[in-house]
Amino acid sequence: MARLQSSGLFDLGDSRLEYQFVGRHPEVTPTLVLLHEGLGSAMQWGALPETLARTTECGILAVSRQGYGASSPVPLPRPADYLEHEARVVLPRILDAADVRSGVLIGHSDGASIAALALAEGDARLRGGVLIAPHFFVEEVTLSAIRRTRAAYERGLLRTRLGRWHADVEGAFRGWNDAWLDPVRRKWTIEAALPRLTVPVTLIQGTEDAYGTRAQIAAARRSCPPGLLTVRELPHIGHEPHREAFADTVEIISAFVRHVLKDEGGQINT
Repeated sequence: MARLQSSGLFDLGDSRLEYQFVGRHPEVTPTLVLLHEGLGSAMQWGALPETLARTTECGILAVSRQGYGASSPVPLPRPADYLEHEARVVLPRILDAADVRSGVLIGHSDGASIAALALAEGDARLRGGVLIAPHFFVEEVTLSAIRRTRAAYERGLLRTRLGRWHADVEGAFRGWNDAWLDPVRRKWTIEAALPRLTVPVTLIQGTEDAYGTRAQIAAARRSCPPGLLTVRELPHIGHEPHREAFADTVEIISAFVRHVLKDEGGQINT
């Protein structure tokens, strides 16, 4: 299999997915796979990939889901189970395409929900996950924040900012916003998947997150198997801890990676 380039496209047959890669390659060391938020992409993680490559000595793979970044467009409207499809069908194909042999998932928001679902599938390649501001079920505060985001997009400012990152801005935004504001979405929950986890997870939540409350933490504590969940609440931080509390978030992720990969024989920086 060809070595990963610093950026490129995975050809999955029915779609082409943009990726960014930094650090050591999968045949040398474990890979941290970054799963972006509902309006994110592989290129929107800022300094996090390079920093984690240094602090963990792992490879860092970020992928734009279909409909985002430079990836293939996605048919709209998205189905109600599109996050589940990403976890169960698409992500394993990405791991195959990248030749990931041992990895940790790092997901933010929608990406954290995908990470939780994927870890519950029991893929032996996945050693654990960091869930940053995950959604396990729908809260009214989440829908209210998404409505405000829609208003900002329709005023044009957010659309302009997103245009820097997404080839199909309208598709990226509507695919996320319309799916979450569909009335059917109110009953969506993935809490039933959490008892199937068999690997450690760390949940990072800002106390001032406009998209979710401590009820998400309560759901994780209620449903995750004993001994697998660690919760890190960050005071005065909102929905984007990896941007608002960069150093703290890097340290939490790095410590978690050291813990779950400690038996892989010198692959990480201790």
